[in-house]
Amino acid sequence: MGNLEKIKKEIEKLREEIRYHDWRYYVLADPEISDKDYDDLVRRLKELEEKYPQFITPDSPTQRVSGAVLEGFPTVKHRVKMLSLDNTYSMEELKEWEEKIKRILKRKVKLDYTVELKIDGVSCALVYRDGELTLGATRGDGEVGEDITPNVRTIKTVPLRLIGKDFPKVIEVRGEIYMDKVDFKKLNEERLKRGEPPFANPRNATSGSLKLLDSKEVGKRNLKCFIHSFSWAQNYTFKSQYEFLEKVKEWGLRTNSYNKYCRNLDEVIAYCNQWQAKRDTLDYEVDGVVVKVNSFSLQRELGQTLKSPRWAVAYKFPAHQATTTVEDIIFSVGRTGIITPVAILKPVECGGVTISRSTLHNFDEIKRLDVRVKDTVLVERAGEVIPKIVKVITSKRKGKERKVKVPHRCPVCGGVISKEKEEEVYFYCINPDCPAKLKQSLLHFASRGAMDIEGMGDSVVEELVERGMVKSLVDIYKLKKEDFLKLPLFAEKKADNLYQAIQRGKSRSLARFLYGLGIRHVGEKAAMVLAQKFRDIDKFFTLDKADLESIPEVGPVMAESVVKFFSQSRVRKMIEEFKKLGLNLREEEKVKKDILRGKTFVFTGELESFTRTEAQRLVEELGGKWSSSVSRNTDYLVVGKNPGSKYEKGKKLGIKMIGEEEFKQLIKEK
Repeated sequence: MGNLEKIKKEIEKLREEIRYHDWRYYVLADPEISDKDYDDLVRRLKELEEKYPQFITPDSPTQRVSGAVLEGFPTVKHRVKMLSLDNTYSMEELKEWEEKIKRILKRKVKLDYTVELKIDGVSCALVYRDGELTLGATRGDGEVGEDITPNVRTIKTVPLRLIGKDFPKVIEVRGEIYMDKVDFKKLNEERLKRGEPPFANPRNATSGSLKLLDSKEVGKRNLKCFIHSFSWAQNYTFKSQYEFLEKVKEWGLRTNSYNKYCRNLDEVIAYCNQWQAKRDTLDYEVDGVVVKVNSFSLQRELGQTLKSPRWAVAYKFPAHQATTTVEDIIFSVGRTGIITPVAILKPVECGGVTISRSTLHNFDEIKRLDVRVKDTVLVERAGEVIPKIVKVITSKRKGKERKVKVPHRCPVCGGVISKEKEEEVYFYCINPDCPAKLKQSLLHFASRGAMDIEGMGDSVVEELVERGMVKSLVDIYKLKKEDFLKLPLFAEKKADNLYQAIQRGKSRSLARFLYGLGIRHVGEKAAMVLAQKFRDIDKFFTLDKADLESIPEVGPVMAESVVKFFSQSRVRKMIEEFKKLGLNLREEEKVKKDILRGKTFVFTGELESFTRTEAQRLVEELGGKWSSSVSRNTDYLVVGKNPGSKYEKGKKLGIKMIGEEEFKQLIKEK
């Protein structure tokens, strides 16, 4: 045997050893060697591959990270649709789900189940051909996702090559990519040090990481993955969900160690109760339990609806609650000048997240709760919802608690505050030059639904205002690339990206611009209506209340607010400056097709092909209407990923539900 052949054999042996030890560590959680011995194996393999690059293969453990930075992600059509799950919120609803299954089957059958913790992460599809990972894709809209294979390859718990010999020639499995609590905390600490905004929760951090175009950066995030579902395989079948979960472990795929086979629904309920109590002891976030009919033949018989399988359901855990102390009550100032009281709380763990503040909304809410500084309070957090104070535990009062008074001056600029009308619940800072109002106005103007200036977040706005580089919205468009290089952590590329994002904002629609101005009571929908009606910014300076109230969607409060806003000389001056800087302040008239006339749409969940605002605008442009709430007048409920309570209400009312792809087809077919 020649020397090169010996080297090749050693490399192959090292790869097999490393894959075996990866399986022991990540899948079985039972390592046989020390971290140092493992590192020595990897180091030796790297040395040999660097010296003999002709022997490098794509599935080598050293080849997880690609050197190239992508320009974007190609789309991929799922061979088997990636469905989402229906939710249940009580044991009674779980029992109702089982009864429904029995009715569908129309015969007596012994139902057994597999139960799995519902990991709060991002769904993925993995395809292995001849044992090698060839595709990692996002769920997308369920039918079409994004090919994020380079990023998935960086996840150490996803094997690049299956182990063993009996795996199918081609197999697709589904899983959940997530970030554990320790890595989430570490990532946010690093972001804060760099002046970047922290992620709200581990799921957002995971989603954001998978969207990065540089897989080297993804590799630094230490993402992990659990496999939970079978999609399809070439000439290979499984009899049950539990058999699938046990078998893929033999091939090196990582499944959750807390998966359990349950002989009946009573055992399912016991499992749900157990993990509802223990969920905070886990290293990662879970928001419920997934219950699946175990038999694959019964799964096929039960089938699926447009959105979800009939043979599986999620039991969602109730909101987390915790008791803590109100250390102080401070006041924040919003873009319209609203003074909002905020409770500063003694930090407390609640649902895997440390809560240290909670909005009190307005002074009427303080009065309703009778909350005081040093009170003991019960706080609640459900999913991504901002923590709220549910009630004051008055029995814990010691007489030293302090009532909160309405401030006489703006807490930021010291300006006068007042109510616009006596019956209003909000107090406002009326100083037009208040820096707090400016910061919030800039963030709103740059937001996705408005001018969509990517990269202009909290830390950037803070620096621009504090340094006096931006004193009004107009000043954004006067900034040059060189100006951004003066800011902390800005290099050439980052400065150029932000400058280009600002320039792209000049071509945004009049509707987006109107919304971005932050006129009180004018949301995205109202801005769209006004832009389509008047089409030119100059017309707004000549409008009176009657002109505006003649529009069905505009009421007297909004009409008064719009007239008041455009009557200000500073606004007229600002608009003239925007024009000189080249912004698009006219709405081009489109040939309108009324193909959706008479139809009302409601959207729930995350859409992949559009932002929600874009989808709503599309409905309006085609003659339809959209609403933010479900009622008996709703014709279509468009269901995206992770739908909210609107989905449950839509089910109860019998509203027609369609997925994103069907929504797009509906528009095309019409």
